[in-house]
Amino acid sequence: MERSEGPSTERIERKTDAINRDILDVFEEEAHVRVSSVRILVVEDFAPFLQFISSTLATRLNLKVICEVSDGLEAVRKAGELRPDLILLDIGLPSLNGIEAARQIRKLVPESKIVFLTQESSDDVVEEAFRLGACGYVMKIKAERDLLAAVETVISGKQFVGSA
Repeated sequence: MERSEGPSTERIERKTDAINRDILDVFEEEAHVRVSSVRILVVEDFAPFLQFISSTLATRLNLKVICEVSDGLEAVRKAGELRPDLILLDIGLPSLNGIEAARQIRKLVPESKIVFLTQESSDDVVEEAFRLGACGYVMKIKAERDLLAAVETVISGKQFVGSA
């Protein structure tokens, strides 16, 4: 009687190779995510809305909140210190409003992209924001729908203006 040794060695080697390729793919994806993570500074003084922003951004692997601050002066300081890729900036802030903070940030860290996330809907304010070099403008009331779209659009090098 001939003894069966189970699956052939060749079949086992093929399965092992396939598993190794899958493992390598996972590591490559992880490395790609780490390399291409967008570092974000969030500037918002209303804690529940700040939590909404951070939890929304956390749904995307390529987005990393590196710091959260609640006033304009701290935003300028942290932007200069951390040099984020993207700054989500409210306009109505204590100590220094978002427009003035953006003006100073632009001088310190011109490579950081700024997206205003605000309640301010005045055409003059929107125009001033873009004159300062903003890449995006999102109304807080529409943030649930527009926030991630704005971030992705700005990351891709385009401007985003949400609907009023």
